[in-house]
Amino acid sequence: MDLSALPPIAAFLDGAHTVLMGLAGLLEPLIGVSSAAAAVVLVTLLVRAALIPVGISQAKAERTRARLAPKLAELQRRHKQNPERLQREMMALYSDEGTSPLAGCLPMLIQAPIVGIIYALFILPTIAGHPNELLAQTLFGVPLGSSLAGSVVAGSLAPGAVMVFAVVIVGIVLVGEATRRVFALRPDAAAAARPAGAPASPLAGPGAARVLGLLQFITAVIAVFVPLAAALYLLVTVAWTLAQRVVLRRAYPLPEARTA
Repeated sequence: MDLSALPPIAAFLDGAHTVLMGLAGLLEPLIGVSSAAAAVVLVTLLVRAALIPVGISQAKAERTRARLAPKLAELQRRHKQNPERLQREMMALYSDEGTSPLAGCLPMLIQAPIVGIIYALFILPTIAGHPNELLAQTLFGVPLGSSLAGSVVAGSLAPGAVMVFAVVIVGIVLVGEATRRVFALRPDAAAAARPAGAPASPLAGPGAARVLGLLQFITAVIAVFVPLAAALYLLVTVAWTLAQRVVLRRAYPLPEARTA
């Protein structure tokens, strides 16, 4: 069953198609043939700007979790033999503080459908019964609907396309590495935040740290398989996220940062 053919989804995709083509038309006198790619970047920036209040809430939630970390560790120490009691005490602590373990997850949840919409716009040959004009749009001669993996499998990967895909994917990797370095939690900082005698967090070990570091690069792997337009969206998103987190970390520093 083709979900994109369902009337509500088809109408929504048609509206998104109209918006992108309209923006591309407005930008074409300034950008030229890559105006559709510029439209994708502009839409990404507008989406991220609209999510700034959510980012602020996420920064506040991160600071709250850091502040509660010693109390949570103490609860783990006191009730490690009684998981049910531990769960109740942890939920009570979150309730008293007016937060939850899932606070700040909204930006990640919102991003998924947006990437899905852009993905669909650049792979569907028809949208709401009419040809998808976005598939004819390019970035430096590379179709926005093409992917690196798809081009390799089809044997149609030209040298110019290699350069374009490399810039986008390597850019995502570099932003991921910068994010990992800027926001890596030092072992001494984690130990200082833990009460004496409290068990170490399972996320504080070197193995878990390596896994968390690798998670920063999953976006780059995804960019290999999605259309170039979606990869552009991911690049702008991770770059914006890094800059926003740096600014918000200064505005809402973690407890360790204030006492350092």
